[in-house]
Amino acid sequence: MALSVGSLAPDFTLSSKFPEGIKQVHLKEELAKNNVVLLFFPMAFTPVCTQEMCTVSSSINEYSKLNAQVFGISVDNPFAQEAWAKKEGIILPLLSDLNKEVCKAYDVLLKGLIGIGDVAARAVFVIDRGQKIVYTEVTASPLELPKFEPIKEALQSILSR
Repeated sequence: MALSVGSLAPDFTLSSKFPEGIKQVHLKEELAKNNVVLLFFPMAFTPVCTQEMCTVSSSINEYSKLNAQVFGISVDNPFAQEAWAKKEGIILPLLSDLNKEVCKAYDVLLKGLIGIGDVAARAVFVIDRGQKIVYTEVTASPLELPKFEPIKEALQSILSR
Protein backbone atom coordinates (compact mmCIF):
# COMPACT_ATOMS: atom_id res chain seq x y z
CA MET A 1 0.00 0.00 0.00
CA ALA A 2 1.40 3.40 -1.00
CA LEU A 3 2.35 5.96 1.63
CA SER A 4 -0.59 7.82 3.13
CA VAL A 5 -1.46 11.47 3.66
CA GLY A 6 0.34 12.83 6.71
CA SER A 7 3.34 10.52 6.23
CA LEU A 8 6.83 11.88 5.91
CA ALA A 9 7.91 11.59 2.26
CA PRO A 10 11.03 9.46 1.88
CA ASP A 11 13.97 11.55 0.76
CA PHE A 12 15.79 10.56 -2.41
CA THR A 13 18.37 11.53 -4.98
CA LEU A 14 17.66 10.58 -8.60
CA SER A 15 19.32 11.28 -11.94
CA SER A 16 17.83 13.48 -14.63
CA LYS A 17 19.20 14.30 -18.08
CA PHE A 18 19.48 17.99 -18.84
CA PRO A 19 21.04 19.56 -21.96
CA GLU A 20 24.28 20.11 -20.02
CA GLY A 21 24.38 16.50 -18.84
CA ILE A 22 23.20 14.23 -16.05
CA LYS A 23 22.28 16.01 -12.83
CA GLN A 24 21.30 14.67 -9.45
CA VAL A 25 17.97 15.89 -8.11
CA HIS A 26 17.57 15.77 -4.31
CA LEU A 27 14.05 15.89 -2.87
CA LYS A 28 15.08 17.84 0.25
CA GLU A 29 16.83 20.49 -1.87
CA GLU A 30 13.73 20.89 -4.03
CA LEU A 31 11.51 21.17 -0.93
CA ALA A 32 13.70 24.01 0.32
CA LYS A 33 12.44 25.99 -2.69
CA ASN A 34 8.92 24.71 -3.48
CA ASN A 35 6.26 22.17 -2.72
CA VAL A 36 6.76 19.09 -4.87
CA VAL A 37 4.47 16.94 -7.00
CA LEU A 38 5.79 13.49 -7.84
CA LEU A 39 4.12 11.79 -10.80
CA PHE A 40 5.20 8.16 -10.96
CA PHE A 41 4.50 6.63 -14.37
CA PRO A 42 5.19 3.15 -15.82
CA MET A 43 7.19 3.73 -19.02
CA ALA A 44 8.32 6.34 -21.49
CA PHE A 45 7.11 6.07 -25.08
CA THR A 46 3.72 4.61 -24.09
CA PRO A 47 0.40 6.27 -24.98
CA VAL A 48 -1.08 6.88 -21.52
CA CYS A 49 2.23 8.03 -20.03
CA THR A 50 2.71 10.39 -22.97
CA GLN A 51 -0.81 11.77 -22.48
CA GLU A 52 -0.18 12.31 -18.76
CA MET A 53 3.18 14.06 -19.13
CA CYS A 54 1.97 16.19 -22.06
CA THR A 55 -1.15 17.22 -20.11
CA VAL A 56 0.96 18.32 -17.16
CA SER A 57 3.51 20.03 -19.44
CA SER A 58 0.76 22.06 -21.09
CA SER A 59 -0.40 23.34 -17.68
CA ILE A 60 2.99 23.63 -15.95
CA ASN A 61 2.43 27.36 -15.32
CA GLU A 62 -0.59 26.52 -13.16
CA TYR A 63 1.61 24.36 -10.95
CA SER A 64 4.28 27.07 -10.80
CA LYS A 65 1.68 29.60 -9.65
CA LEU A 66 0.83 27.16 -6.84
CA ASN A 67 4.51 27.15 -5.74
CA ALA A 68 5.05 23.60 -6.93
CA GLN A 69 7.81 21.84 -8.78
CA VAL A 70 6.50 18.82 -10.69
CA PHE A 71 8.65 15.78 -11.46
CA GLY A 72 7.86 12.68 -13.47
CA ILE A 73 9.48 9.48 -12.16
CA SER A 74 9.88 6.19 -14.02
CA VAL A 75 12.28 3.26 -14.09
CA ASP A 76 13.49 4.29 -17.56
CA ASN A 77 17.09 5.42 -17.93
CA PRO A 78 17.66 9.20 -18.17
CA PHE A 79 18.72 9.04 -21.83
CA ALA A 80 15.49 7.31 -22.86
CA GLN A 81 13.52 9.83 -20.79
CA GLU A 82 15.31 12.72 -22.51
CA ALA A 83 14.66 11.31 -26.00
CA TRP A 84 10.98 10.80 -25.18
CA ALA A 85 10.66 14.29 -23.67
CA LYS A 86 12.20 15.88 -26.77
CA LYS A 87 9.98 13.85 -29.10
CA GLU A 88 6.77 14.68 -27.22
CA GLY A 89 7.50 18.21 -25.98
CA ILE A 90 7.50 17.20 -22.32
CA ILE A 91 8.97 20.08 -20.33
CA LEU A 92 8.79 18.89 -16.73
CA PRO A 93 11.93 17.25 -15.34
CA LEU A 94 11.92 13.45 -15.58
CA LEU A 95 13.74 11.49 -12.91
CA SER A 96 15.20 8.04 -13.44
CA ASP A 97 14.54 5.45 -10.75
CA LEU A 98 16.46 2.82 -12.70
CA ASN A 99 17.23 0.82 -9.54
CA LYS A 100 13.57 1.02 -8.44
CA GLU A 101 14.58 2.18 -4.95
CA VAL A 102 12.26 5.19 -4.84
CA CYS A 103 9.33 3.19 -6.23
CA LYS A 104 9.90 0.73 -3.39
CA ALA A 105 10.27 3.49 -0.78
CA TYR A 106 6.93 5.02 -1.88
CA ASP A 107 5.45 1.51 -2.24
CA VAL A 108 4.39 2.03 -5.85
CA LEU A 109 6.38 -0.68 -7.62
CA LEU A 110 4.11 -2.54 -10.03
CA LYS A 111 5.38 -6.10 -10.33
CA GLY A 112 5.68 -7.84 -13.69
CA LEU A 113 3.68 -5.46 -15.89
CA ILE A 114 2.49 -7.39 -18.96
CA GLY A 115 5.47 -9.70 -18.71
CA ILE A 116 7.94 -6.84 -19.21
CA GLY A 117 9.12 -6.49 -15.64
CA ASP A 118 8.71 -4.26 -12.61
CA VAL A 119 7.78 -0.63 -13.29
CA ALA A 120 6.37 2.33 -11.39
CA ALA A 121 2.63 2.27 -10.84
CA ARG A 122 0.80 5.39 -11.97
CA ALA A 123 0.79 7.38 -8.74
CA VAL A 124 0.84 10.95 -7.44
CA PHE A 125 2.29 12.41 -4.26
CA VAL A 126 1.95 16.08 -3.32
CA ILE A 127 4.57 16.96 -0.73
CA ASP A 128 4.67 20.19 1.25
CA ARG A 129 7.87 22.02 2.15
CA GLY A 130 7.85 20.29 5.55
CA GLN A 131 8.25 16.98 3.67
CA LYS A 132 4.72 15.83 4.60
CA ILE A 133 2.55 14.09 2.05
CA VAL A 134 -0.66 16.11 1.67
CA TYR A 135 -2.22 14.23 -1.24
CA THR A 136 -1.74 10.81 -2.77
CA GLU A 137 -3.36 8.84 -5.54
CA VAL A 138 -2.52 5.47 -7.04
CA THR A 139 -4.66 4.68 -10.05
CA ALA A 140 -6.46 1.35 -10.21
CA SER A 141 -4.78 0.58 -13.53
CA PRO A 142 -1.73 1.93 -15.38
CA LEU A 143 -4.15 2.74 -18.21
CA GLU A 144 -5.96 5.26 -16.00
CA LEU A 145 -4.78 8.87 -15.73
CA PRO A 146 -4.56 10.51 -12.31
CA LYS A 147 -7.11 13.15 -11.37
CA PHE A 148 -5.37 16.46 -12.01
CA GLU A 149 -7.87 18.78 -10.28
CA PRO A 150 -7.39 17.26 -6.78
CA ILE A 151 -3.63 17.68 -7.20
CA LYS A 152 -4.09 21.40 -7.80
CA GLU A 153 -6.62 21.61 -4.94
CA ALA A 154 -4.07 20.01 -2.58
CA LEU A 155 -1.46 22.55 -3.65
CA GLN A 156 -3.98 25.37 -3.14
CA SER A 157 -4.73 24.07 0.36
CA ILE A 158 -1.01 24.32 1.20
CA LEU A 159 -1.01 27.96 0.09
CA SER A 160 -4.10 28.63 2.20
CA ARG A 161 -2.46 27.49 5.44
